[in-house]
Amino acid sequence: MTLPLPLFIGLRYVRARSTQFFVSFISWISLLGIGVGVAALITIISVMNGFEDELRTRLLSLASHATLTGNREALSRWPELVVQAQRQPGVAGAAPYIELQALVAHEPELQTAVVRGVDPAAERSVSDIGRAMVQGRLEDLEPNSGRIILGRVLAYQLAVGAGDSVTVMIPVGGASGTELQPRIQRFTVSGIFEVGLQDHDSLLALVHLSDAQALRGSAGVSGLRLRFADVFAAPQLAAGTAVALGGKFRVRDWTQENASYFRAIRIEKTMMTLILLLIVAVAAFNIVATLVMVVTDKRTDIAILRTIGARPGTIVGVFMTQGVVIGWLGTAIGLLAGITIALNVATLAPFLERTFGFQFMDRDVYYITQIPSDLQTVDVVLIGVVAFLLTVLATIYPAVRAARTEPAEALRYE
Repeated sequence: MTLPLPLFIGLRYVRARSTQFFVSFISWISLLGIGVGVAALITIISVMNGFEDELRTRLLSLASHATLTGNREALSRWPELVVQAQRQPGVAGAAPYIELQALVAHEPELQTAVVRGVDPAAERSVSDIGRAMVQGRLEDLEPNSGRIILGRVLAYQLAVGAGDSVTVMIPVGGASGTELQPRIQRFTVSGIFEVGLQDHDSLLALVHLSDAQALRGSAGVSGLRLRFADVFAAPQLAAGTAVALGGKFRVRDWTQENASYFRAIRIEKTMMTLILLLIVAVAAFNIVATLVMVVTDKRTDIAILRTIGARPGTIVGVFMTQGVVIGWLGTAIGLLAGITIALNVATLAPFLERTFGFQFMDRDVYYITQIPSDLQTVDVVLIGVVAFLLTVLATIYPAVRAARTEPAEALRYE
């Protein structure tokens, strides 16, 4: 097969043994720099994706995908609303709940907490509380049993365990409606759960729905908790479910409740991407220096090509071919290395920890003790395309400079 002249000559220059070209130090540094930058970018973004998935899983382990709240009249027929909600398209589960701001005491300790009244049978359809239980069972919360399940950190702060008693106090409006009065009730700790997030483990306490109603001093519920088959469709499905149930509810989904967490992750991913892209950019623009040296070395060849009829566009194609080959090889090496590392982070991290005697995620400090990784095709393609485009841009100036070489000037002293 006959190659176009610019491609043929460019590939010949790539394979040339000249110490001022491909095997030169700067050429190798450019190629390896692009490869390292691309590999690091793929690995870091995959790890960030993994942490985002892990955080989402932990956040939603006890939190519902969406909640529907409203006034007492709208929620007065909540058993019927639960059944109707479960029949809506995309809804995997629905459960009533009561949420109370409280103080939990075990002498001499006193801690703030969110006491959530739940129906154990329905709660399993909207949360993963069963997996989070460290001690006891959710089914131990029987109607009017006076039992409570605490988060692990909250139990530690109160210095209590299963079988101990705690005092729960909530403020309620007085008879005049102008002052708050405390309502106090004793509960027996029947279990402890651990999710691995401070917001749950140090603040949340679970009681049976009937006990929460008795503690509050009124029937009814605070709202409905919903779980959907597709967690990412929660905003649309929650709004549709609220309309189907009468439309008199305030809708709040997990993306709103945990917006600060995921906004922070997105900012971190963006900054890490920009920083690592600088590595790729520096390596890519080393190609400029490499090709400028090649153009200087090949001035005579350029002049000869011009005198035999080669157009400036042909000269541009010759030197862009060299830069593109370097960029393509560096990008390909980086993609291969990055994908390999990202797919084997779970194996490589423990190996490095054993070899060098340190821990990436100390279990005494972090809830997440293993480095997660989620390699996404879109990220790989985007990183590869951006890296390759940077190398192509880096070849434009040297190639144009080569095309502007004057044959007579280049051959004057030859």
